[in-house]
Amino acid sequence: MSNTLQRLLAACLLAGALTTAVACASGEIRLPTVRRIVIYSGARLDPAQERLEVVDDWLREQWDSITLDPSFLINLVGHDGPVYPWEEFSINEPADTAVIAHHGAGLQGVVVSRAYSIYAHLHLMSRQNRLDRWLPEMVDGDAFELEKAILARVSDSWLYQRSVLASPPDAILDELLFVAEYGYLDAFVLTARPDEFVEARRAWLAENPDRGGEYVAWYRETFERDPPGFRGAPSGG
Repeated sequence: MSNTLQRLLAACLLAGALTTAVACASGEIRLPTVRRIVIYSGARLDPAQERLEVVDDWLREQWDSITLDPSFLINLVGHDGPVYPWEEFSINEPADTAVIAHHGAGLQGVVVSRAYSIYAHLHLMSRQNRLDRWLPEMVDGDAFELEKAILARVSDSWLYQRSVLASPPDAILDELLFVAEYGYLDAFVLTARPDEFVEARRAWLAENPDRGGEYVAWYRETFERDPPGFRGAPSGG
């Protein structure tokens, strides 16, 4: 499937899904009842209806920007194997084009690309000094706090897709979702990418000497494998 066709298909599918996800009752627009999410280890999430209605509001606005704003381009590139959003991601020097790789073939690739587009879009908005519309609290944030905030938005968008739109599971995005929902996003980012956020990692380890080992144990129990970036030390370092 060509990149252009895939982007158009992603836009059409998400727009259609968002439309059909809305139910009208007594003149009030509401989402249908959200679904519980359970993964193979038995870990589960029970998202609140009200929370996903808030996600619905910003997700519609952000997707309109992604698909309709002519001032930037998000170039989605298929990847042969699993890939995290940041691993094959770049923004050009004029900061008007982002390239991001995503895994998954066919419709599954389209589903994954929706969430990855959120990641690329928010980084583009940061580079263009337009983040005040999307994450105003992060306008003056440091690189680590910004990355966490963007990944939290990606996680929320995937929560919406899984719970409201009944999207099929995806190992990478489910991992990000459960990490964020169980409160381990700091540990996840700093363990997976220790060389990118050196000072933040040093400060976090000093303030949370037992948190790294707790995270690794939780991750192994939840996903039955080591977390990304783990190199054998109890703290994940």
